[in-house]
Amino acid sequence: MIQAIGLTSTSRRKARPTVADLTFDILPGEVTGLLGPAGSGKSTALRLLLGTEAGRGATLVDGRPLHELPHPAREIGAVVGDVVGHPRRTARGHLRMLCSAFGVPLSRADEMLHLVGLDAMADERIGTFSLGMDRRLGFAVALLARPRALILDDPVRGLPPQEAAWVHELSRKHAAAGGAVLLTGRDARALARTADQVIALEKGRLVASESAEHFARTRLRPHVAVRSPYAQRLAGLLAESGAEVISTSGSRIAVYGTTSAAVGETAYRNGILLHHLADEAVRVAVPETADIPQPVRTRKAPPVRLIAHRTGPERPFGYELRRAFGVRTPWPAALLTLLGSMAGTVLMTRWGAAPTSPLRLVSGWATELPLPVAVIGAGGLGALGYGQEFTYPALAPGYGPEPRSPRLLGAKLAVSGATALLLATLATLLNLVMLRTAPGAPGAFDPLAHPGALTAFGALAVGCAWAGVLAAAVFRTTALGLAAVMAVPVMVVPAVRMVLGGDGSRELGDAADALWSLVTGVSQGGGAVSGTLRFAGQPVFLALVLSLAALVGAYAASALRGRRRGRRSTALRTGQTAPLTGEKS
Repeated sequence: MIQAIGLTSTSRRKARPTVADLTFDILPGEVTGLLGPAGSGKSTALRLLLGTEAGRGATLVDGRPLHELPHPAREIGAVVGDVVGHPRRTARGHLRMLCSAFGVPLSRADEMLHLVGLDAMADERIGTFSLGMDRRLGFAVALLARPRALILDDPVRGLPPQEAAWVHELSRKHAAAGGAVLLTGRDARALARTADQVIALEKGRLVASESAEHFARTRLRPHVAVRSPYAQRLAGLLAESGAEVISTSGSRIAVYGTTSAAVGETAYRNGILLHHLADEAVRVAVPETADIPQPVRTRKAPPVRLIAHRTGPERPFGYELRRAFGVRTPWPAALLTLLGSMAGTVLMTRWGAAPTSPLRLVSGWATELPLPVAVIGAGGLGALGYGQEFTYPALAPGYGPEPRSPRLLGAKLAVSGATALLLATLATLLNLVMLRTAPGAPGAFDPLAHPGALTAFGALAVGCAWAGVLAAAVFRTTALGLAAVMAVPVMVVPAVRMVLGGDGSRELGDAADALWSLVTGVSQGGGAVSGTLRFAGQPVFLALVLSLAALVGAYAASALRGRRRGRRSTALRTGQTAPLTGEKS
Protein backbone atom coordinates (compact mmCIF):
# COMPACT_ATOMS: atom_id res chain seq x y z
CA MET A 1 0.00 0.00 0.00
CA ILE A 2 1.18 3.52 -0.81
CA GLN A 3 0.24 6.39 1.48
CA ALA A 4 0.56 10.04 0.53
CA ILE A 5 0.52 12.10 3.72
CA GLY A 6 0.24 15.88 3.85
CA LEU A 7 1.66 16.56 0.39
CA THR A 8 2.13 20.32 0.11
CA SER A 9 4.06 22.13 -2.60
CA THR A 10 6.35 25.03 -1.82
CA SER A 11 4.97 28.50 -2.47
CA ARG A 12 6.74 31.75 -3.13
CA ARG A 13 6.09 34.65 -0.83
CA LYS A 14 2.38 34.79 0.02
CA ALA A 15 1.08 32.83 -2.96
CA ARG A 16 -1.07 29.84 -2.15
CA PRO A 17 0.59 26.45 -2.78
CA THR A 18 -0.38 24.53 -5.89
CA VAL A 19 -1.10 21.48 -3.71
CA ALA A 20 -2.05 21.85 -0.04
CA ASP A 21 -2.21 19.11 2.62
CA LEU A 22 -3.14 16.30 0.24
CA THR A 23 -3.55 12.90 1.92
CA PHE A 24 -4.79 9.70 0.27
CA ASP A 25 -4.04 5.98 -0.07
CA ILE A 26 -3.31 3.84 -3.13
CA LEU A 27 -4.47 0.32 -2.35
CA PRO A 28 -3.25 -2.90 -4.00
CA GLY A 29 -5.68 -4.52 -6.39
CA GLU A 30 -7.39 -1.20 -7.13
CA VAL A 31 -7.18 1.63 -9.64
CA THR A 32 -7.32 5.01 -7.92
CA GLY A 33 -8.38 7.90 -10.13
CA LEU A 34 -7.15 11.43 -9.43
CA LEU A 35 -9.68 13.75 -11.08
CA GLY A 36 -9.46 17.46 -11.65
CA PRO A 37 -9.53 20.17 -14.31
CA ALA A 38 -6.41 21.65 -15.88
CA GLY A 39 -4.40 23.52 -13.26
CA SER A 40 -5.93 21.70 -10.31
CA GLY A 41 -2.55 20.34 -9.17
CA LYS A 42 -2.72 16.72 -10.37
CA SER A 43 0.74 16.65 -11.95
CA THR A 44 2.26 18.54 -9.03
CA ALA A 45 0.73 16.02 -6.64
CA LEU A 46 2.33 13.15 -8.57
CA ARG A 47 5.73 14.85 -8.58
CA LEU A 48 5.48 15.37 -4.83
CA LEU A 49 4.44 11.75 -4.42
CA LEU A 50 7.44 10.52 -6.44
CA GLY A 51 9.85 12.91 -4.75
CA THR A 52 10.85 14.74 -7.94
CA GLU A 53 9.66 18.13 -6.67
CA ALA A 54 10.51 19.91 -3.45
CA GLY A 55 7.71 20.26 -0.94
CA ARG A 56 6.36 18.90 2.32
CA GLY A 57 4.82 15.65 3.41
CA ALA A 58 5.69 11.99 3.10
CA THR A 59 5.22 9.06 0.74
CA LEU A 60 5.11 5.69 2.48
CA VAL A 61 5.37 2.31 0.77
CA ASP A 62 4.17 -0.36 3.19
CA GLY A 63 4.99 2.01 6.03
CA ARG A 64 8.51 2.90 4.82
CA PRO A 65 9.39 6.31 3.34
CA LEU A 66 9.91 6.05 -0.40
CA HIS A 67 13.30 7.77 -0.30
CA GLU A 68 14.64 5.17 2.17
CA LEU A 69 13.87 2.18 -0.06
CA PRO A 70 17.01 0.63 -1.59
CA HIS A 71 15.33 0.12 -4.99
CA PRO A 72 12.35 2.50 -5.37
CA ALA A 73 11.95 1.68 -9.07
CA ARG A 74 11.04 -1.89 -8.09
CA GLU A 75 8.17 -0.56 -6.01
CA ILE A 76 6.81 2.21 -8.24
CA GLY A 77 6.80 2.62 -12.01
CA ALA A 78 5.70 5.91 -13.51
CA VAL A 79 4.49 7.31 -16.81
CA VAL A 80 4.72 11.07 -16.34
CA GLY A 81 5.18 12.26 -19.91
CA ASP A 82 6.97 11.32 -23.10
CA VAL A 83 9.84 8.84 -22.98
CA VAL A 84 13.08 10.78 -22.51
CA GLY A 85 15.76 8.96 -24.44
CA HIS A 86 18.22 9.43 -27.28
CA PRO A 87 16.10 9.76 -30.44
CA ARG A 88 18.56 7.57 -32.39
CA ARG A 89 18.44 4.71 -29.92
CA THR A 90 16.17 1.79 -30.76
CA ALA A 91 13.33 0.76 -28.48
CA ARG A 92 15.05 -2.54 -27.68
CA GLY A 93 18.37 -0.78 -27.04
CA HIS A 94 16.70 1.75 -24.75
CA LEU A 95 15.01 -0.94 -22.68
CA ARG A 96 18.14 -3.10 -22.48
CA MET A 97 20.12 -0.11 -21.27
CA LEU A 98 17.53 0.42 -18.52
CA CYS A 99 17.60 -3.31 -17.71
CA SER A 100 21.22 -2.81 -16.67
CA ALA A 101 20.24 0.26 -14.66
CA PHE A 102 17.43 -1.54 -12.82
CA GLY A 103 19.31 -4.81 -12.39
CA VAL A 104 16.88 -7.04 -14.31
CA PRO A 105 17.70 -9.62 -17.03
CA LEU A 106 18.11 -8.31 -20.57
CA SER A 107 15.35 -10.67 -21.73
CA ARG A 108 12.92 -8.48 -19.80
CA ALA A 109 13.20 -5.90 -22.59
CA ASP A 110 11.71 -8.24 -25.19
CA GLU A 111 9.01 -9.32 -22.73
CA MET A 112 7.92 -5.72 -22.25
CA LEU A 113 7.97 -4.98 -25.97
CA HIS A 114 5.64 -7.94 -26.49
CA LEU A 115 3.39 -6.86 -23.61
CA VAL A 116 2.86 -3.35 -24.99
CA GLY A 117 2.58 -4.51 -28.60
CA LEU A 118 5.82 -3.03 -29.95
CA ASP A 119 7.43 -6.28 -31.15
CA ALA A 120 7.48 -5.14 -34.75
CA MET A 121 8.97 -1.75 -33.79
CA ALA A 122 11.69 -3.08 -31.48
CA ASP A 123 14.55 -2.08 -33.80
CA GLU A 124 13.08 1.27 -34.82
CA ARG A 125 14.48 4.51 -33.44
CA ILE A 126 12.36 6.01 -30.69
CA GLY A 127 12.65 9.42 -32.32
CA THR A 128 10.36 8.16 -35.09
CA PHE A 129 7.62 6.95 -32.74
CA SER A 130 4.13 8.44 -32.79
CA LEU A 131 2.47 9.65 -29.59
CA GLY A 132 0.66 6.35 -29.10
CA MET A 133 3.81 4.30 -29.65
CA ASP A 134 5.76 6.56 -27.31
CA ARG A 135 3.10 6.08 -24.63
CA ARG A 136 3.34 2.30 -25.06
CA LEU A 137 7.12 2.50 -24.70
CA GLY A 138 6.59 4.57 -21.56
CA PHE A 139 4.52 1.73 -20.10
CA ALA A 140 7.28 -0.72 -21.03
CA VAL A 141 9.82 1.41 -19.15
CA ALA A 142 7.50 1.76 -16.15
CA LEU A 143 6.89 -2.00 -15.92
CA LEU A 144 10.49 -3.02 -16.63
CA ALA A 145 11.53 -3.54 -12.99
CA ARG A 146 8.27 -5.37 -12.12
CA PRO A 147 6.95 -2.61 -9.83
CA ARG A 148 3.99 -3.23 -7.57
CA ALA A 149 2.48 0.19 -8.25
CA LEU A 150 1.96 2.30 -11.37
CA ILE A 151 1.73 6.11 -11.29
CA LEU A 152 0.20 7.45 -14.52
CA ASP A 153 -0.06 11.18 -15.22
CA ASP A 154 -2.96 11.66 -17.64
CA PRO A 155 -1.72 8.83 -19.90
CA VAL A 156 -4.61 9.12 -22.38
CA ARG A 157 -4.10 12.82 -23.11
CA GLY A 158 -3.93 13.33 -26.87
CA LEU A 159 -4.50 9.67 -27.69
CA PRO A 160 -7.20 8.38 -30.07
CA PRO A 161 -10.04 6.38 -28.47
CA GLN A 162 -8.52 2.99 -29.39
CA GLU A 163 -5.18 3.83 -27.73
CA ALA A 164 -6.95 5.33 -24.71
CA ALA A 165 -8.97 2.13 -24.29
CA TRP A 166 -5.71 0.13 -24.38
CA VAL A 167 -4.25 2.29 -21.59
CA HIS A 168 -7.31 1.77 -19.38
CA GLU A 169 -7.29 -1.98 -20.10
CA LEU A 170 -3.61 -2.30 -19.15
CA SER A 171 -4.27 -0.36 -15.93
CA ARG A 172 -7.09 -2.73 -15.02
CA LYS A 173 -4.91 -5.79 -15.77
CA HIS A 174 -2.14 -4.51 -13.49
CA ALA A 175 -4.65 -3.96 -10.69
CA ALA A 176 -6.25 -7.36 -11.26
CA ALA A 177 -2.81 -8.95 -10.83
CA GLY A 178 -2.57 -7.41 -7.35
CA GLY A 179 -0.82 -4.18 -8.26
CA ALA A 180 -1.83 -0.65 -7.30
CA VAL A 181 -2.52 2.03 -9.92
CA LEU A 182 -2.87 5.80 -9.56
CA LEU A 183 -4.34 7.31 -12.71
CA THR A 184 -4.97 11.03 -13.28
CA GLY A 185 -7.37 12.48 -15.80
CA ARG A 186 -9.84 15.22 -16.68
CA ASP A 187 -12.68 13.10 -18.09
CA ALA A 188 -14.85 12.22 -15.11
CA ARG A 189 -16.91 9.59 -16.94
CA ALA A 190 -13.90 7.75 -18.38
CA LEU A 191 -12.12 7.83 -15.04
CA ALA A 192 -15.17 6.54 -13.20
CA ARG A 193 -15.44 3.60 -15.63
CA THR A 194 -11.80 2.59 -15.05
CA ALA A 195 -11.12 3.45 -11.41
CA ASP A 196 -12.25 1.73 -8.23
CA GLN A 197 -11.73 4.86 -6.13
CA VAL A 198 -12.01 8.48 -7.27
CA ILE A 199 -10.16 11.37 -5.63
CA ALA A 200 -11.22 14.81 -6.85
CA LEU A 201 -8.96 17.87 -6.68
CA GLU A 202 -9.93 21.50 -7.01
CA LYS A 203 -7.24 24.20 -6.80
CA GLY A 204 -4.82 21.79 -5.19
CA ARG A 205 -7.16 20.65 -2.43
CA LEU A 206 -8.98 17.40 -1.86
CA VAL A 207 -12.71 17.91 -2.45
CA ALA A 208 -13.95 14.32 -2.79
CA SER A 209 -12.72 10.81 -2.08
CA GLU A 210 -15.19 8.00 -2.67
CA SER A 211 -15.76 4.79 -4.56
CA ALA A 212 -16.14 5.05 -8.31
CA GLU A 213 -19.60 3.47 -8.08
CA HIS A 214 -20.81 6.08 -5.61
CA PHE A 215 -19.11 8.81 -7.61
CA ALA A 216 -20.88 7.76 -10.82
CA ARG A 217 -24.22 7.38 -9.08
CA THR A 218 -24.15 10.72 -7.30
CA ARG A 219 -22.00 13.01 -9.40
CA LEU A 220 -22.39 11.93 -13.01
CA ARG A 221 -26.19 12.14 -13.12
CA PRO A 222 -28.07 15.36 -13.94
CA HIS A 223 -28.91 17.13 -10.69
CA VAL A 224 -29.73 20.48 -9.16
CA ALA A 225 -26.90 22.17 -7.27
CA VAL A 226 -28.06 24.26 -4.30
CA ARG A 227 -26.13 26.51 -1.92
CA SER A 228 -27.95 28.05 1.02
CA PRO A 229 -27.31 28.83 4.69
CA TYR A 230 -30.40 26.68 5.36
CA ALA A 231 -29.38 23.84 3.04
CA GLN A 232 -30.03 21.07 5.59
CA ARG A 233 -33.57 22.29 6.30
CA LEU A 234 -34.28 22.47 2.56
CA ALA A 235 -32.84 18.96 2.15
CA GLY A 236 -35.38 17.61 4.63
CA LEU A 237 -38.28 19.27 2.83
CA LEU A 238 -37.16 17.99 -0.57
CA ALA A 239 -36.66 14.46 0.77
CA GLU A 240 -40.24 14.47 2.06
CA SER A 241 -41.43 15.27 -1.47
CA GLY A 242 -39.62 12.20 -2.87
CA ALA A 243 -36.41 13.78 -4.22
CA GLU A 244 -32.97 12.23 -3.58
CA VAL A 245 -30.76 14.67 -1.71
CA ILE A 246 -27.01 14.35 -1.02
CA SER A 247 -25.25 16.82 1.22
CA THR A 248 -21.76 17.77 0.02
CA SER A 249 -21.03 20.29 2.79
CA GLY A 250 -22.88 22.23 5.44
CA SER A 251 -24.26 24.72 2.95
CA ARG A 252 -24.30 22.69 -0.28
CA ILE A 253 -26.65 19.93 -1.44
CA ALA A 254 -27.22 18.04 -4.68
CA VAL A 255 -30.81 17.17 -5.55
CA TYR A 256 -31.70 14.30 -7.92
CA GLY A 257 -35.04 13.38 -9.47
CA THR A 258 -36.51 16.88 -9.67
CA THR A 259 -36.03 20.20 -11.45
CA SER A 260 -34.52 23.50 -10.41
CA ALA A 261 -37.96 25.11 -10.73
CA ALA A 262 -39.47 22.67 -8.21
CA VAL A 263 -36.57 23.23 -5.80
CA GLY A 264 -36.95 26.99 -6.12
CA GLU A 265 -40.70 26.82 -5.44
CA THR A 266 -40.15 24.69 -2.34
CA ALA A 267 -37.58 27.15 -1.02
CA TYR A 268 -39.86 30.12 -1.75
CA ARG A 269 -42.89 28.57 -0.02
CA ASN A 270 -40.85 27.89 3.11
CA GLY A 271 -38.97 31.19 3.20
CA ILE A 272 -35.52 29.66 2.59
CA LEU A 273 -32.84 31.97 1.18
CA LEU A 274 -30.90 30.55 -1.79
CA HIS A 275 -27.41 31.70 -2.78
CA HIS A 276 -27.05 29.33 -5.72
CA LEU A 277 -29.52 27.27 -7.76
CA ALA A 278 -28.47 25.65 -11.04
CA ASP A 279 -28.86 22.52 -13.15
CA GLU A 280 -25.59 20.58 -13.48
CA ALA A 281 -24.66 17.49 -15.45
CA VAL A 282 -21.33 16.56 -13.82
CA ARG A 283 -20.43 17.87 -10.41
CA VAL A 284 -17.21 17.80 -8.47
CA ALA A 285 -18.07 19.36 -5.15
CA VAL A 286 -15.97 22.22 -3.80
CA PRO A 287 -16.11 22.52 -0.03
CA GLU A 288 -16.40 25.75 1.82
CA THR A 289 -13.14 27.52 2.58
CA ALA A 290 -13.74 27.05 6.28
CA ASP A 291 -14.03 23.29 5.77
CA ILE A 292 -10.56 23.01 4.22
CA PRO A 293 -7.77 22.40 6.73
CA GLN A 294 -5.22 25.17 6.24
CA PRO A 295 -1.54 24.45 6.89
CA VAL A 296 0.06 26.64 9.48
CA ARG A 297 2.99 28.56 8.02
CA THR A 298 5.76 30.41 9.74
CA ARG A 299 8.92 32.02 8.42
CA LYS A 300 11.10 30.37 11.07
CA ALA A 301 10.35 26.80 10.06
CA PRO A 302 12.99 25.24 7.80
CA PRO A 303 11.67 23.70 4.60
CA VAL A 304 11.37 19.93 4.47
CA ARG A 305 12.43 18.66 1.08
CA LEU A 306 10.66 15.88 -0.72
CA ILE A 307 13.57 15.21 -3.08
CA ALA A 308 14.35 11.52 -2.86
CA HIS A 309 17.81 10.09 -2.25
CA ARG A 310 18.74 7.84 -5.15
CA THR A 311 21.33 5.16 -5.68
CA GLY A 312 23.19 4.47 -8.88
CA PRO A 313 22.46 1.86 -11.56
CA GLU A 314 22.61 -1.77 -10.46
CA ARG A 315 25.03 -2.73 -13.25
CA PRO A 316 26.86 0.52 -14.02
CA PHE A 317 29.38 -0.93 -16.49
CA GLY A 318 26.69 -2.68 -18.51
CA TYR A 319 24.56 0.45 -18.45
CA GLU A 320 27.44 2.69 -19.55
CA LEU A 321 28.53 0.38 -22.37
CA ARG A 322 24.98 0.21 -23.74
CA ARG A 323 24.51 3.96 -23.33
CA ALA A 324 27.79 4.84 -25.03
CA PHE A 325 27.74 2.38 -27.91
CA GLY A 326 23.99 1.86 -28.33
CA VAL A 327 23.87 4.81 -30.74
CA ARG A 328 26.05 5.67 -33.70
CA THR A 329 27.41 8.94 -32.33
CA PRO A 330 30.77 7.58 -31.00
CA TRP A 331 31.69 5.78 -34.23
CA PRO A 332 31.75 8.77 -36.62
CA ALA A 333 33.47 10.80 -33.91
CA ALA A 334 36.18 8.16 -33.52
CA LEU A 335 36.62 7.89 -37.30
CA LEU A 336 36.98 11.66 -37.66
CA THR A 337 39.48 11.63 -34.80
CA LEU A 338 41.69 9.05 -36.52
CA LEU A 339 41.48 10.86 -39.85
CA GLY A 340 42.36 14.11 -38.11
CA SER A 341 45.33 12.48 -36.42
CA MET A 342 46.62 11.25 -39.79
CA ALA A 343 46.08 14.71 -41.26
CA GLY A 344 48.07 16.18 -38.38
CA THR A 345 50.95 13.85 -39.16
CA VAL A 346 50.89 14.86 -42.83
CA LEU A 347 50.75 18.53 -41.86
CA MET A 348 53.68 18.03 -39.51
CA THR A 349 55.93 16.21 -41.98
CA ARG A 350 55.09 17.78 -45.34
CA TRP A 351 54.46 21.47 -44.70
CA GLY A 352 56.31 22.00 -41.46
CA ALA A 353 59.63 21.17 -39.95
CA ALA A 354 59.77 17.57 -38.81
CA PRO A 355 59.75 17.59 -35.00
CA THR A 356 62.37 15.78 -33.01
CA SER A 357 60.10 15.09 -30.02
CA PRO A 358 59.14 11.40 -29.95
CA LEU A 359 55.81 12.31 -28.34
CA ARG A 360 54.87 14.55 -31.27
CA LEU A 361 55.91 11.91 -33.79
CA VAL A 362 53.95 9.16 -32.06
CA SER A 363 50.78 11.21 -31.55
CA GLY A 364 50.82 13.27 -34.75
CA TRP A 365 50.92 16.42 -32.65
CA ALA A 366 51.58 19.24 -35.08
CA THR A 367 52.95 22.43 -33.58
CA GLU A 368 49.90 24.32 -34.89
CA LEU A 369 47.55 22.24 -32.69
CA PRO A 370 47.02 22.80 -28.95
CA LEU A 371 46.74 19.03 -28.38
CA PRO A 372 46.99 15.88 -30.50
CA VAL A 373 43.81 15.26 -32.46
CA ALA A 374 43.39 11.84 -30.85
CA VAL A 375 43.57 13.43 -27.41
CA ILE A 376 40.95 16.03 -28.34
CA GLY A 377 38.72 13.25 -29.68
CA ALA A 378 39.14 11.25 -26.47
CA GLY A 379 38.15 14.32 -24.46
CA GLY A 380 35.08 14.85 -26.64
CA LEU A 381 33.95 11.23 -26.27
CA GLY A 382 34.48 11.52 -22.52
CA ALA A 383 32.34 14.66 -22.42
CA LEU A 384 29.58 12.78 -24.26
CA GLY A 385 29.50 10.33 -21.35
CA TYR A 386 27.77 12.78 -19.04
CA GLY A 387 26.56 15.31 -21.60
CA GLN A 388 24.09 12.79 -23.01
CA GLU A 389 22.92 11.89 -19.49
CA PHE A 390 21.60 15.43 -19.09
CA THR A 391 20.53 16.01 -22.71
CA TYR A 392 18.60 12.72 -22.87
CA PRO A 393 18.01 11.85 -19.19
CA ALA A 394 16.90 8.23 -19.42
CA LEU A 395 17.37 7.97 -15.62
CA ALA A 396 15.18 11.04 -15.06
CA PRO A 397 12.12 9.86 -13.12
CA GLY A 398 13.70 11.04 -9.85
CA TYR A 399 12.98 7.95 -7.78
CA GLY A 400 15.10 5.77 -10.09
CA PRO A 401 18.88 5.37 -10.42
CA GLU A 402 20.98 8.49 -9.86
CA PRO A 403 23.05 9.47 -12.95
CA ARG A 404 25.75 11.15 -10.82
CA SER A 405 26.37 8.31 -8.40
CA PRO A 406 30.01 7.40 -7.58
CA ARG A 407 29.61 3.90 -9.04
CA LEU A 408 28.36 5.24 -12.36
CA LEU A 409 31.11 7.86 -12.36
CA GLY A 410 33.67 5.08 -11.91
CA ALA A 411 32.12 3.14 -14.79
CA LYS A 412 32.19 6.19 -17.04
CA LEU A 413 35.82 6.90 -16.17
CA ALA A 414 36.76 3.27 -16.89
CA VAL A 415 34.90 3.12 -20.21
CA SER A 416 36.16 6.52 -21.35
CA GLY A 417 39.72 5.63 -20.29
CA ALA A 418 39.64 2.36 -22.21
CA THR A 419 38.20 4.15 -25.25
CA ALA A 420 40.94 6.78 -25.02
CA LEU A 421 43.66 4.11 -24.89
CA LEU A 422 42.15 2.36 -27.90
CA LEU A 423 42.04 5.64 -29.82
CA ALA A 424 45.64 6.42 -28.88
CA THR A 425 46.78 2.95 -29.98
CA LEU A 426 45.01 3.15 -33.35
CA ALA A 427 46.23 6.70 -33.88
CA THR A 428 49.81 5.62 -33.14
CA LEU A 429 49.65 2.79 -35.67
CA LEU A 430 48.16 5.03 -38.36
CA ASN A 431 50.65 7.80 -37.62
CA LEU A 432 53.56 5.37 -37.98
CA VAL A 433 52.19 4.31 -41.36
CA MET A 434 52.00 7.95 -42.43
CA LEU A 435 55.54 8.61 -41.16
CA ARG A 436 56.83 5.82 -43.38
CA THR A 437 54.79 6.58 -46.51
CA ALA A 438 54.02 10.31 -46.54
CA PRO A 439 56.20 12.50 -48.81
CA GLY A 440 58.78 14.41 -46.79
CA ALA A 441 58.54 12.02 -43.85
CA PRO A 442 61.64 11.71 -41.66
CA GLY A 443 61.98 8.02 -42.48
CA ALA A 444 61.93 5.02 -40.24
CA PHE A 445 60.87 5.67 -36.66
CA ASP A 446 60.92 2.93 -34.07
CA PRO A 447 58.29 3.63 -31.38
CA LEU A 448 59.56 0.77 -29.23
CA ALA A 449 62.76 2.74 -28.75
CA HIS A 450 60.71 5.46 -27.05
CA PRO A 451 58.40 3.72 -24.53
CA GLY A 452 58.17 6.91 -22.51
CA ALA A 453 56.56 8.70 -25.46
CA LEU A 454 54.02 5.90 -25.91
CA THR A 455 53.16 5.94 -22.21
CA ALA A 456 52.88 9.73 -22.18
CA PHE A 457 50.57 9.70 -25.23
CA GLY A 458 48.27 7.16 -23.59
CA ALA A 459 48.29 9.04 -20.29
CA LEU A 460 47.50 12.32 -22.04
CA ALA A 461 44.56 10.72 -23.90
CA VAL A 462 43.16 9.10 -20.74
CA GLY A 463 43.61 12.27 -18.69
CA CYS A 464 41.76 14.41 -21.23
CA ALA A 465 38.99 11.81 -21.49
CA TRP A 466 38.58 11.93 -17.72
CA ALA A 467 38.62 15.72 -17.80
CA GLY A 468 35.79 15.64 -20.34
CA VAL A 469 33.74 13.24 -18.19
CA LEU A 470 34.18 15.29 -15.01
CA ALA A 471 33.61 18.65 -16.69
CA ALA A 472 30.41 17.44 -18.38
CA ALA A 473 29.21 16.09 -15.02
CA VAL A 474 29.85 19.45 -13.36
CA PHE A 475 28.54 21.73 -16.13
CA ARG A 476 25.86 19.30 -17.42
CA THR A 477 26.63 19.81 -21.12
CA THR A 478 28.89 18.14 -23.67
CA ALA A 479 30.01 21.47 -25.11
CA LEU A 480 31.30 22.78 -21.79
CA GLY A 481 32.94 19.44 -21.11
CA LEU A 482 34.92 19.69 -24.35
CA ALA A 483 35.62 23.36 -23.64
CA ALA A 484 37.18 22.37 -20.32
CA VAL A 485 39.47 19.94 -22.17
CA MET A 486 40.57 22.65 -24.59
CA ALA A 487 41.11 25.07 -21.72
CA VAL A 488 44.00 22.92 -20.46
CA PRO A 489 46.48 23.83 -23.26
CA VAL A 490 45.01 27.26 -23.93
CA MET A 491 44.73 28.65 -20.39
CA VAL A 492 46.23 26.31 -17.79
CA VAL A 493 49.49 25.45 -19.59
CA PRO A 494 50.59 29.12 -19.97
CA ALA A 495 49.88 29.65 -16.27
CA VAL A 496 51.99 26.62 -15.34
CA ARG A 497 54.84 27.80 -17.54
CA MET A 498 54.69 31.21 -15.92
CA VAL A 499 54.96 29.64 -12.47
CA LEU A 500 57.73 27.18 -13.34
CA GLY A 501 59.83 29.51 -15.44
CA GLY A 502 62.08 28.52 -18.31
CA ASP A 503 63.92 25.53 -16.80
CA GLY A 504 61.39 24.63 -14.13
CA SER A 505 59.89 21.71 -16.00
CA ARG A 506 63.32 20.21 -16.79
CA GLU A 507 64.40 20.54 -13.17
CA LEU A 508 61.15 18.92 -12.07
CA GLY A 509 61.76 16.02 -14.44
CA ASP A 510 65.33 15.60 -13.18
CA ALA A 511 64.07 15.60 -9.58
CA ALA A 512 61.46 12.95 -10.35
CA ASP A 513 64.07 10.84 -12.14
CA ALA A 514 66.44 11.14 -9.20
CA LEU A 515 63.71 10.21 -6.73
CA TRP A 516 62.85 7.11 -8.77
CA SER A 517 66.52 6.09 -8.82
CA LEU A 518 66.76 6.56 -5.06
CA VAL A 519 63.66 4.45 -4.37
CA THR A 520 64.37 1.62 -6.81
CA GLY A 521 68.16 1.66 -6.92
CA VAL A 522 68.09 1.78 -10.73
CA SER A 523 70.49 4.22 -12.33
CA GLN A 524 68.77 7.22 -13.89
CA GLY A 525 69.34 8.58 -17.31
CA GLY A 526 67.47 6.12 -19.49
CA GLY A 527 64.73 3.54 -19.73
CA ALA A 528 60.96 3.68 -19.99
CA VAL A 529 60.38 4.96 -16.47
CA SER A 530 62.91 7.74 -16.85
CA GLY A 531 61.41 8.84 -20.14
CA THR A 532 57.89 8.73 -18.72
CA LEU A 533 58.90 10.81 -15.70
CA ARG A 534 60.51 13.42 -17.92
CA PHE A 535 57.38 13.65 -20.04
CA ALA A 536 55.30 13.92 -16.86
CA GLY A 537 57.31 16.97 -15.87
CA GLN A 538 56.23 18.87 -18.97
CA PRO A 539 53.81 21.81 -18.44
CA VAL A 540 50.97 20.17 -20.39
CA PHE A 541 50.94 17.14 -18.06
CA LEU A 542 51.20 19.28 -14.94
CA ALA A 543 48.35 21.46 -16.23
CA LEU A 544 46.24 18.36 -16.90
CA VAL A 545 46.84 17.02 -13.38
CA LEU A 546 45.88 20.38 -11.86
CA SER A 547 42.75 20.55 -14.04
CA LEU A 548 41.71 17.04 -13.03
CA ALA A 549 42.19 17.89 -9.36
CA ALA A 550 40.05 21.02 -9.74
CA LEU A 551 37.32 19.10 -11.59
CA VAL A 552 37.28 16.34 -8.97
CA GLY A 553 36.85 19.00 -6.28
CA ALA A 554 34.05 20.68 -8.23
CA TYR A 555 32.31 17.34 -8.76
CA ALA A 556 32.57 16.46 -5.07
CA ALA A 557 31.21 19.89 -4.11
CA SER A 558 28.24 19.53 -6.46
CA ALA A 559 27.54 16.03 -5.13
CA LEU A 560 27.61 17.25 -1.52
CA ARG A 561 25.35 20.15 -2.42
CA GLY A 562 22.91 17.72 -4.02
CA ARG A 563 22.88 15.61 -0.86
CA ARG A 564 22.22 18.67 1.29
CA ARG A 565 19.22 19.32 -0.92
CA GLY A 566 18.11 15.74 -0.39
CA ARG A 567 15.05 14.80 1.45
CA ARG A 568 15.23 14.88 5.25
CA SER A 569 14.89 11.34 6.55
CA THR A 570 11.92 11.01 8.90
CA ALA A 571 11.20 7.62 10.41
CA LEU A 572 7.45 7.62 9.96
CA ARG A 573 5.32 4.75 11.15
CA THR A 574 2.28 3.59 9.28
CA GLY A 575 -0.53 6.01 9.98
CA GLN A 576 1.75 8.73 11.35
CA THR A 577 1.38 12.05 9.57
CA ALA A 578 4.27 14.19 8.41
CA PRO A 579 4.56 17.58 10.15
CA LEU A 580 3.42 20.62 8.23
CA THR A 581 5.42 23.83 8.18
CA GLY A 582 5.46 25.47 11.54
CA GLU A 583 4.48 22.37 13.50
CA LYS A 584 6.74 20.85 16.08
CA SER A 585 7.87 17.37 15.12
